[in-house]
Amino acid sequence: MPSDVIVGRERREPMSFLRHTPKTLIGGAIGNVMEWYDFALYGFFAPVIAQLFFPADNRFVSLIATFGVFSVGFVMRPLGGVVFGFIGDRWGRAAVLRLSIVTMGLATFLLGLLPSAETLGPWAAVLLILVRLIQGLSVGGEFSGSVTYMVETAPRSRRGLAGSWANFGSLVGTLLGSALAAAITSTLSAAELVAWGWRVPFVAGGAVGILAFLYVRRLSDTPHMAHHERTHVDDSPLHEALTRNRRETLLAILFASGYGVFFYIPLVYLPTYASQFGGLDDGLALRINALGILVALPFITLSGWLSDHWLRRRTLLMLAFAMTAVLGVGLMWLAASNAMGLIVAQLVFALLIAIPLGAAPAMFVELFPAADRLTGYSLAYNLGLGIAGGSAPMIATWLVSASGLVVSPGCYLSVAALLSLAALWAMPDRSREPLP
Repeated sequence: MPSDVIVGRERREPMSFLRHTPKTLIGGAIGNVMEWYDFALYGFFAPVIAQLFFPADNRFVSLIATFGVFSVGFVMRPLGGVVFGFIGDRWGRAAVLRLSIVTMGLATFLLGLLPSAETLGPWAAVLLILVRLIQGLSVGGEFSGSVTYMVETAPRSRRGLAGSWANFGSLVGTLLGSALAAAITSTLSAAELVAWGWRVPFVAGGAVGILAFLYVRRLSDTPHMAHHERTHVDDSPLHEALTRNRRETLLAILFASGYGVFFYIPLVYLPTYASQFGGLDDGLALRINALGILVALPFITLSGWLSDHWLRRRTLLMLAFAMTAVLGVGLMWLAASNAMGLIVAQLVFALLIAIPLGAAPAMFVELFPAADRLTGYSLAYNLGLGIAGGSAPMIATWLVSASGLVVSPGCYLSVAALLSLAALWAMPDRSREPLP
């Protein structure tokens, strides 16, 4: 029996299995490598960036300002989702991949060349914000565009596995960023790191962007897009997502909000949290974070595969978020206790977050019909995961400062997990159905 036919169902999706090749998977994932390479670097070098662009006597004020700029980039993501979603729903998913990679690569390169506050004063912070806005606009369409591309080119029985490769690419980029940051932090003196060392990986990101564009520039579009071009009506994809598919959009936003906090607290914020509030060495915290990401990688694709063949996607995701709600506070306490506690917390977090990283991408795509799929997905993903997730490090830092409780980010994480759990409960599960 062909792999795209589910037992008891004879209806097939478009001939996507003929196009589902390693090239389409790599092409869809490569932009995510670059995207999260940059975002990981910013999170990991936050203390240095705070010192250079937001000098202040109070380290909390400086760090909150730095994470605030990190969040600013995410404010642009919904707009980027609408703009790139419209392009993808009207002119093709592959066009979105190419355009977003060029924009992201240029912005990452420029960030590494920005003058500090010592040179430009307050204008240095303004330029940093402008670069983050450009990056946020690009990211708003890149991730959802790549996931949609890979899931639409996959047979029904492999959609979860195909979608998981987007986040596999994201974590490879995060791993590259964390490994490079750890290497630079460990080999350079504190003075050299502040003077020029932190800039090197951002400038190198420009070269990564060039290579990524050369790879995706000749990718063809998906069969679902070709079918839509022959049959679509002249209605706005955004209007469709906010009217006809309003319920799906709202549930996706709620789910993505908790999911975003769940991603950014353990995988981006935790090294800073352990070093700032647990007294651990920065380099050691980064190396432990890199270990957690490395451990998570194979479980991402395994989770996508399990959601295709074992548990339906919604059930698998609900299990992961329920466990996070229960364990969140305890794991954050461990992370701030000592090096061994951070290792345990990082590894448990890595295994838990691997489940939504693997199973959630295909679920988002399956929620929406082809006519507004990329717009609806991009809008929901970027409003939820972008804004709630992007602001999570800043909010977590503020919670510790305001409450005096080192474990307060764990409470925040548990509440976010419960929000996603509630959204999943009400969400339709189409993990065994043809794409709408």
